[in-house]
Amino acid sequence: MLRFENTLYFHLLWLVPALILFFLYVMRAKKRALLAFGNPLLLQKLAAGASRARQWLKWGLLILAIALLSLTLARPQIGTKLEEAKREGVDIMIAVDVSTSMLARDIPPSRLEKAKHEVDSFINRLEGDRVGLIAFSGTAFVQCPLTLDYGAARMFLDVLEPGLIPTPGTNIGQAIALALRAFESRDRQHKVLILITDGEDHEGDVMKLAEEAERQGVIIHCVGIGSPQGVPIPQMDGSGGFKKDRSGQVIMSKLDEVTLEKIALQTNGKYYRASSGEDELKRIYDDISRMEKKELGSLQYTQFEDRYQYVLVFVLALLVLEALIPERRKIKQEWRGRFH
Repeated sequence: MLRFENTLYFHLLWLVPALILFFLYVMRAKKRALLAFGNPLLLQKLAAGASRARQWLKWGLLILAIALLSLTLARPQIGTKLEEAKREGVDIMIAVDVSTSMLARDIPPSRLEKAKHEVDSFINRLEGDRVGLIAFSGTAFVQCPLTLDYGAARMFLDVLEPGLIPTPGTNIGQAIALALRAFESRDRQHKVLILITDGEDHEGDVMKLAEEAERQGVIIHCVGIGSPQGVPIPQMDGSGGFKKDRSGQVIMSKLDEVTLEKIALQTNGKYYRASSGEDELKRIYDDISRMEKKELGSLQYTQFEDRYQYVLVFVLALLVLEALIPERRKIKQEWRGRFH
Protein backbone atom coordinates (compact mmCIF):
# COMPACT_ATOMS: atom_id res chain seq x y z
CA MET A 1 0.00 0.00 0.00
CA LEU A 2 1.33 3.40 -1.03
CA ARG A 3 0.67 6.53 1.03
CA PHE A 4 2.11 10.04 1.37
CA GLU A 5 3.06 11.32 4.82
CA ASN A 6 2.95 15.07 4.04
CA THR A 7 0.30 15.69 1.37
CA LEU A 8 0.45 19.47 1.84
CA TYR A 9 3.59 19.53 -0.32
CA PHE A 10 1.44 18.56 -3.31
CA HIS A 11 0.53 22.26 -3.46
CA LEU A 12 4.02 22.82 -4.89
CA LEU A 13 2.67 21.27 -8.10
CA TRP A 14 0.99 24.63 -8.75
CA LEU A 15 4.50 25.85 -9.59
CA VAL A 16 4.51 23.67 -12.71
CA PRO A 17 1.92 25.64 -14.77
CA ALA A 18 3.37 28.89 -13.37
CA LEU A 19 6.87 27.95 -14.60
CA ILE A 20 5.52 26.94 -18.01
CA LEU A 21 3.82 30.32 -18.40
CA PHE A 22 6.98 32.08 -17.20
CA PHE A 23 9.10 30.19 -19.74
CA LEU A 24 6.75 31.11 -22.59
CA TYR A 25 6.85 34.73 -21.45
CA VAL A 26 10.68 34.76 -21.36
CA MET A 27 10.94 33.21 -24.82
CA ARG A 28 8.55 35.75 -26.33
CA ALA A 29 10.24 38.66 -24.55
CA LYS A 30 13.65 37.50 -25.79
CA LYS A 31 12.35 37.24 -29.35
CA ARG A 32 10.87 40.76 -29.25
CA ALA A 33 14.11 42.16 -27.82
CA LEU A 34 16.17 40.59 -30.62
CA LEU A 35 13.81 41.90 -33.29
CA ALA A 36 14.12 45.37 -31.84
CA PHE A 37 17.92 45.07 -31.95
CA GLY A 38 18.08 45.62 -35.66
CA ASN A 39 20.17 44.00 -38.45
CA PRO A 40 18.80 40.51 -39.28
CA LEU A 41 22.13 39.31 -40.74
CA LEU A 42 23.98 40.36 -37.61
CA LEU A 43 21.37 38.64 -35.46
CA GLN A 44 21.74 35.46 -37.50
CA LYS A 45 25.48 35.43 -36.89
CA LEU A 46 25.10 36.20 -33.18
CA ALA A 47 22.50 33.46 -32.78
CA ALA A 48 24.51 30.87 -34.70
CA GLY A 49 24.37 27.60 -32.83
CA ALA A 50 21.43 28.61 -30.64
CA SER A 51 18.97 25.72 -30.33
CA ARG A 52 15.34 26.34 -29.38
CA ALA A 53 14.84 22.59 -28.97
CA ARG A 54 17.62 22.45 -26.36
CA GLN A 55 16.13 25.37 -24.49
CA TRP A 56 12.76 23.58 -24.37
CA LEU A 57 14.49 20.39 -23.23
CA LYS A 58 16.38 22.13 -20.42
CA TRP A 59 13.22 23.85 -19.16
CA GLY A 60 11.28 20.60 -19.43
CA LEU A 61 13.86 18.78 -17.31
CA LEU A 62 13.79 21.57 -14.72
CA ILE A 63 9.99 21.59 -14.49
CA LEU A 64 9.87 17.79 -14.22
CA ALA A 65 12.47 17.91 -11.44
CA ILE A 66 10.37 20.42 -9.49
CA ALA A 67 7.23 18.28 -9.91
CA LEU A 68 9.06 15.19 -8.66
CA LEU A 69 10.58 17.22 -5.82
CA SER A 70 7.06 17.89 -4.51
CA LEU A 71 6.50 14.11 -4.46
CA THR A 72 9.77 13.71 -2.58
CA LEU A 73 8.79 16.25 0.07
CA ALA A 74 5.40 14.53 0.42
CA ARG A 75 7.36 11.46 1.60
CA PRO A 76 5.95 8.47 -0.32
CA GLN A 77 5.79 5.39 1.92
CA ILE A 78 5.12 1.70 1.30
CA GLY A 79 3.21 -0.44 3.81
CA THR A 80 5.38 -3.36 4.91
CA LYS A 81 3.47 -4.95 7.79
CA LEU A 82 -0.20 -6.01 7.68
CA GLU A 83 -1.90 -6.61 11.03
CA GLU A 84 -5.46 -7.01 12.27
CA ALA A 85 -6.64 -3.88 14.05
CA LYS A 86 -9.38 -4.45 16.63
CA ARG A 87 -11.74 -1.77 17.88
CA GLU A 88 -15.23 -1.46 19.30
CA GLY A 89 -17.92 -0.02 17.10
CA VAL A 90 -20.91 -0.53 14.82
CA ASP A 91 -21.14 -1.66 11.18
CA ILE A 92 -22.50 1.23 9.10
CA MET A 93 -23.42 1.05 5.43
CA ILE A 94 -24.21 4.37 3.73
CA ALA A 95 -26.33 4.14 0.57
CA VAL A 96 -26.18 7.26 -1.61
CA ASP A 97 -28.60 7.91 -4.45
CA VAL A 98 -26.66 8.84 -7.63
CA SER A 99 -29.64 9.02 -10.00
CA THR A 100 -29.97 12.06 -12.25
CA SER A 101 -32.67 13.53 -9.98
CA MET A 102 -29.89 14.14 -7.44
CA LEU A 103 -28.60 16.87 -9.79
CA ALA A 104 -31.56 19.05 -8.76
CA ARG A 105 -30.49 22.26 -7.05
CA ASP A 106 -33.28 22.80 -4.53
CA ILE A 107 -30.50 22.22 -1.96
CA PRO A 108 -27.39 24.10 -3.16
CA PRO A 109 -25.07 23.37 -4.79
CA SER A 110 -27.04 20.19 -5.64
CA ARG A 111 -28.70 17.32 -3.84
CA LEU A 112 -25.77 14.98 -4.49
CA GLU A 113 -23.08 17.48 -3.45
CA LYS A 114 -24.99 18.14 -0.24
CA ALA A 115 -25.16 14.38 0.41
CA LYS A 116 -21.42 13.89 -0.25
CA HIS A 117 -20.52 16.79 2.05
CA GLU A 118 -22.60 15.35 4.89
CA VAL A 119 -21.19 11.83 4.42
CA ASP A 120 -17.64 13.19 4.44
CA SER A 121 -18.30 15.04 7.73
CA PHE A 122 -19.90 11.89 9.13
CA ILE A 123 -16.88 9.72 8.29
CA ASN A 124 -14.58 12.27 9.94
CA ARG A 125 -16.46 11.76 13.22
CA LEU A 126 -16.17 7.95 13.27
CA GLU A 127 -13.92 6.25 15.81
CA GLY A 128 -13.86 2.47 15.72
CA ASP A 129 -16.96 1.94 13.57
CA ARG A 130 -16.67 0.12 10.26
CA VAL A 131 -18.15 2.03 7.35
CA GLY A 132 -19.03 1.07 3.79
CA LEU A 133 -20.58 2.82 0.79
CA ILE A 134 -23.31 1.77 -1.65
CA ALA A 135 -24.12 3.73 -4.81
CA PHE A 136 -27.52 3.20 -6.37
CA SER A 137 -29.84 4.45 -9.06
CA GLY A 138 -31.74 1.92 -11.23
CA THR A 139 -29.50 -0.73 -9.68
CA ALA A 140 -27.02 -0.76 -6.80
CA PHE A 141 -23.42 -1.82 -6.18
CA VAL A 142 -20.98 -1.72 -3.28
CA GLN A 143 -18.71 1.26 -3.82
CA CYS A 144 -16.65 0.50 -0.70
CA PRO A 145 -17.01 -2.62 1.51
CA LEU A 146 -17.09 -2.33 5.30
CA THR A 147 -13.73 -1.04 6.47
CA LEU A 148 -11.92 0.77 9.25
CA ASP A 149 -9.85 2.62 6.65
CA TYR A 150 -11.71 5.94 6.62
CA GLY A 151 -9.29 7.43 4.10
CA ALA A 152 -10.24 4.76 1.57
CA ALA A 153 -13.94 5.35 2.24
CA ARG A 154 -13.53 9.09 1.56
CA MET A 155 -11.64 8.32 -1.65
CA PHE A 156 -14.53 6.18 -2.94
CA LEU A 157 -17.00 8.86 -1.83
CA ASP A 158 -15.24 11.51 -3.94
CA VAL A 159 -15.96 9.68 -7.21
CA LEU A 160 -19.73 9.38 -6.67
CA GLU A 161 -21.36 11.16 -9.61
CA PRO A 162 -24.62 10.91 -11.59
CA GLY A 163 -24.04 8.56 -14.50
CA LEU A 164 -21.78 6.33 -12.41
CA ILE A 165 -24.46 3.64 -12.80
CA PRO A 166 -25.76 3.38 -16.38
CA THR A 167 -29.16 1.96 -15.36
CA PRO A 168 -31.57 4.89 -14.88
CA GLY A 169 -34.11 5.16 -12.08
CA THR A 170 -34.08 5.00 -8.29
CA ASN A 171 -34.22 1.48 -6.86
CA ILE A 172 -34.17 1.92 -3.08
CA GLY A 173 -35.12 -1.73 -2.61
CA GLN A 174 -31.93 -2.95 -4.31
CA ALA A 175 -29.84 -0.64 -2.14
CA ILE A 176 -31.40 -2.13 1.01
CA ALA A 177 -31.00 -5.71 -0.29
CA LEU A 178 -27.34 -5.12 -1.13
CA ALA A 179 -26.69 -3.61 2.31
CA LEU A 180 -28.24 -6.66 4.00
CA ARG A 181 -25.83 -8.93 2.11
CA ALA A 182 -22.89 -6.71 3.10
CA PHE A 183 -23.58 -7.17 6.82
CA GLU A 184 -22.69 -10.32 8.78
CA SER A 185 -25.87 -12.41 8.81
CA ARG A 186 -25.08 -14.07 12.18
CA ASP A 187 -25.13 -10.77 14.06
CA ARG A 188 -28.67 -9.50 14.65
CA GLN A 189 -27.58 -6.15 16.08
CA HIS A 190 -24.81 -3.55 15.72
CA LYS A 191 -25.89 -2.88 12.11
CA VAL A 192 -27.00 0.45 10.66
CA LEU A 193 -27.95 1.49 7.13
CA ILE A 194 -28.06 5.21 6.34
CA LEU A 195 -30.17 5.82 3.25
CA ILE A 196 -29.65 9.19 1.50
CA THR A 197 -32.04 9.79 -1.38
CA ASP A 198 -34.85 11.95 -2.73
CA GLY A 199 -37.13 8.97 -2.09
CA GLU A 200 -38.57 8.62 -5.58
CA ASP A 201 -38.54 4.83 -5.66
CA HIS A 202 -39.43 3.42 -9.09
CA GLU A 203 -39.74 -0.27 -8.23
CA GLY A 204 -42.33 -0.57 -5.45
CA ASP A 205 -41.02 -3.51 -3.36
CA VAL A 206 -39.10 -1.36 -0.89
CA MET A 207 -41.31 -2.06 2.18
CA LYS A 208 -40.85 -5.84 1.86
CA LEU A 209 -37.10 -5.31 2.06
CA ALA A 210 -37.54 -2.92 4.99
CA GLU A 211 -39.39 -5.71 6.81
CA GLU A 212 -36.52 -8.12 6.03
CA ALA A 213 -34.05 -5.56 7.39
CA GLU A 214 -36.03 -5.41 10.63
CA ARG A 215 -35.92 -9.21 10.90
CA GLN A 216 -32.14 -9.14 10.49
CA GLY A 217 -31.74 -6.43 13.14
CA VAL A 218 -30.67 -3.66 10.74
CA ILE A 219 -31.67 -0.13 11.74
CA ILE A 220 -32.31 2.13 8.75
CA HIS A 221 -31.97 5.88 9.16
CA CYS A 222 -33.24 7.89 6.19
CA VAL A 223 -32.19 11.33 5.02
CA GLY A 224 -34.48 12.93 2.46
CA ILE A 225 -32.72 15.22 -0.03
CA GLY A 226 -34.92 17.71 -1.88
CA SER A 227 -38.24 19.49 -1.59
CA PRO A 228 -41.76 18.01 -1.66
CA GLN A 229 -42.85 20.76 -4.07
CA GLY A 230 -40.49 19.48 -6.74
CA VAL A 231 -37.88 21.13 -8.96
CA PRO A 232 -36.64 20.48 -12.53
CA ILE A 233 -33.64 18.22 -13.14
CA PRO A 234 -30.70 19.85 -14.98
CA GLN A 235 -29.33 18.12 -18.07
CA MET A 236 -26.06 16.25 -17.49
CA ASP A 237 -24.50 17.72 -20.66
CA GLY A 238 -24.16 21.16 -19.06
CA SER A 239 -26.37 22.82 -21.69
CA GLY A 240 -28.35 24.68 -19.03
CA GLY A 241 -31.61 22.99 -19.98
CA PHE A 242 -33.77 20.59 -18.00
CA LYS A 243 -34.79 16.97 -18.52
CA LYS A 244 -38.08 16.46 -20.35
CA ASP A 245 -40.40 13.53 -20.84
CA ARG A 246 -41.47 12.12 -24.21
CA SER A 247 -44.24 14.69 -24.52
CA GLY A 248 -41.76 17.54 -24.08
CA GLN A 249 -42.82 18.46 -20.55
CA VAL A 250 -40.14 19.36 -18.01
CA ILE A 251 -39.71 16.57 -15.45
CA MET A 252 -40.18 17.68 -11.84
CA SER A 253 -38.36 15.73 -9.11
CA LYS A 254 -40.20 15.66 -5.78
CA LEU A 255 -39.01 14.41 -2.41
CA ASP A 256 -41.07 11.36 -1.34
CA GLU A 257 -40.98 11.74 2.44
CA VAL A 258 -43.79 9.24 3.06
CA THR A 259 -41.80 6.26 1.78
CA LEU A 260 -38.67 7.23 3.68
CA GLU A 261 -40.61 7.77 6.91
CA LYS A 262 -42.20 4.31 6.55
CA ILE A 263 -38.79 2.66 6.02
CA ALA A 264 -37.31 4.35 9.10
CA LEU A 265 -40.38 3.57 11.25
CA GLN A 266 -40.38 -0.10 10.16
CA THR A 267 -36.73 -0.61 11.24
CA ASN A 268 -36.69 1.53 14.43
CA GLY A 269 -34.69 4.21 12.67
CA LYS A 270 -35.29 7.91 12.21
CA TYR A 271 -36.10 10.13 9.26
CA TYR A 272 -34.57 13.56 8.67
CA ARG A 273 -35.12 16.01 5.84
CA ALA A 274 -31.88 17.61 4.64
CA SER A 275 -31.64 21.39 4.63
CA SER A 276 -28.98 23.82 3.44
CA GLY A 277 -27.55 24.80 6.81
CA GLU A 278 -28.10 21.66 8.90
CA ASP A 279 -25.98 18.54 9.31
CA GLU A 280 -28.54 15.76 9.62
CA LEU A 281 -25.93 13.02 9.76
CA LYS A 282 -24.57 14.60 12.95
CA ARG A 283 -27.86 13.71 14.66
CA ILE A 284 -27.71 10.19 13.21
CA TYR A 285 -24.13 9.89 14.47
CA ASP A 286 -25.33 10.85 17.96
CA ASP A 287 -27.97 8.11 17.75
CA ILE A 288 -25.37 5.54 16.66
CA SER A 289 -22.99 6.60 19.45
CA ARG A 290 -25.59 5.51 21.99
CA MET A 291 -25.86 2.01 20.51
CA GLU A 292 -24.19 -1.03 22.01
CA LYS A 293 -20.77 -1.65 20.42
CA LYS A 294 -19.14 -4.87 19.27
CA GLU A 295 -15.51 -5.80 18.71
CA LEU A 296 -14.56 -5.23 15.09
CA GLY A 297 -11.45 -6.40 13.27
CA SER A 298 -9.89 -5.22 10.04
CA LEU A 299 -6.55 -5.78 8.31
CA GLN A 300 -4.48 -2.61 8.23
CA TYR A 301 -0.90 -1.67 7.43
CA THR A 302 0.80 -0.75 10.69
CA GLN A 303 4.37 -0.15 9.47
CA PHE A 304 5.48 1.99 6.57
CA GLU A 305 8.91 2.57 5.05
CA ASP A 306 10.02 5.74 3.27
CA ARG A 307 10.61 5.50 -0.46
CA TYR A 308 11.34 9.18 -1.17
CA GLN A 309 15.06 8.41 -1.59
CA TYR A 310 14.48 6.83 -5.01
CA VAL A 311 12.54 9.84 -6.26
CA LEU A 312 15.19 12.19 -4.86
CA VAL A 313 17.96 10.38 -6.76
CA PHE A 314 15.95 10.74 -9.97
CA VAL A 315 15.44 14.48 -9.26
CA LEU A 316 19.20 14.98 -8.80
CA ALA A 317 19.87 13.07 -12.02
CA LEU A 318 17.49 15.36 -13.91
CA LEU A 319 19.17 18.48 -12.51
CA VAL A 320 22.64 17.20 -13.42
CA LEU A 321 21.44 16.35 -16.93
CA GLU A 322 19.90 19.81 -17.30
CA ALA A 323 23.19 21.43 -16.26
CA LEU A 324 25.23 19.34 -18.71
CA ILE A 325 23.12 20.14 -21.77
CA PRO A 326 24.44 23.34 -23.46
CA GLU A 327 21.96 25.79 -24.92
CA ARG A 328 24.05 26.09 -28.10
CA ARG A 329 25.10 23.31 -30.37
CA LYS A 330 28.65 23.18 -31.67
CA ILE A 331 29.18 24.58 -35.16
CA LYS A 332 31.76 22.92 -37.36
CA GLN A 333 34.03 25.49 -39.00
CA GLU A 334 35.02 24.71 -42.58
CA TRP A 335 38.85 24.59 -43.07
CA ARG A 336 39.82 27.08 -45.76
CA GLY A 337 43.57 26.95 -45.50
CA ARG A 338 46.10 28.61 -43.27
CA PHE A 339 46.34 31.94 -45.08
CA HIS A 340 42.84 32.21 -46.45
